[in-house]
Amino acid sequence: MDLLGSTTALMAICLIVLMVWARRGKRKNCPPGPMSLPLLGSLPLLKGQDTVSCLKELSKKYGPVFQVNFGSTPTVILYSYEVVKKALIDRGDEFLDRGKFPSVDKINKGLGVIMSNGERWLQLRRFSLMTLRNFGMGKKSNEEHVQEEAQCLVKELQAKKGEPFNPASLFSRASANVISQILLGERFDYHDPKYLRILYLLTEGTRLESSFAGQLYNLLPRIMEYLPGPHQTLFKYAYEIQAFLAQKVKDHERTLEPSNPRDFIDDFLLKMEQEKKNPQTEYTRENLMMTVYDLFFAGTETTSTTLRYILMVLVEHPEVQGLLTQADLPYHHAPKMATIFLSCLIKISFPGLGICTGWVMWHDQMAPPPGS
Repeated sequence: MDLLGSTTALMAICLIVLMVWARRGKRKNCPPGPMSLPLLGSLPLLKGQDTVSCLKELSKKYGPVFQVNFGSTPTVILYSYEVVKKALIDRGDEFLDRGKFPSVDKINKGLGVIMSNGERWLQLRRFSLMTLRNFGMGKKSNEEHVQEEAQCLVKELQAKKGEPFNPASLFSRASANVISQILLGERFDYHDPKYLRILYLLTEGTRLESSFAGQLYNLLPRIMEYLPGPHQTLFKYAYEIQAFLAQKVKDHERTLEPSNPRDFIDDFLLKMEQEKKNPQTEYTRENLMMTVYDLFFAGTETTSTTLRYILMVLVEHPEVQGLLTQADLPYHHAPKMATIFLSCLIKISFPGLGICTGWVMWHDQMAPPPGS
């Protein structure tokens, strides 16, 4: 009886603690949302690989603006076109900063163009957009490189002679080569072992980031940091890619001709020289390496993933394949745009950080508070 009484008392205490935590965890005037548990937050409600479906169900219950806790981090979820547009377009200046994303923060260390904030982000973004355009991104001058790469891709596809294969690797090789010519001034052979190793690390790193261990690291970074698992492999792979790109930067420094910049790295090195007397400059070797890493990763993964989805849609609609061989250019754009519209290519975006002061009401929904 004593044991039973002690167990009952312990359960009662735990229940009281959970109730108190739930009340304290719900800040005044925050959007509605499910109960949050100590340390775990809303983790029991988010079913690992099916997080997006879970968030969809929560939006049906709480509306398009609701709050969940990723571990101990309160996060406001925007789950409709209208509220996302209101935040990121209509009030975009108030949501420029990036929020916490522990795994990416560990890899990027606040450097580069994807996860940086403030003046660093403004300068690196402005420079990156201008330099990418100067080297042909989004212009007809880059079409020649794309067409050449497309021909190489077609040859590789024809070499399969109708046998079944996974096209993911080939699409990654083609996509990476297009961005590599702009960033590194270099095109790699499809069978170059070093190149294949880097692409493997990129693809596998993306998979590990989305794995349960990767998600758990982002929920409980202080605990997972000291535990073995796939998340540690993710960091190992990222650092290996960074070492590869750091060597490319050293090679460019050794062969740089100031009067004839060849690519993005050369232009950044020249900007570093111009700013070397500025103690507050953001044009440093560390930011160069991380910016190249960001652009290489983003340019490869997003394009190759889109190509795979387009191929999947065309396989499911063979009648469209036949029309593509005889249709004009606008019709060729239609399957691409339909794929992007209908498919969920990126299920959850990187977190944004609200920098506005006070609350904003969207219809009957609360806007994210500053710092969330």
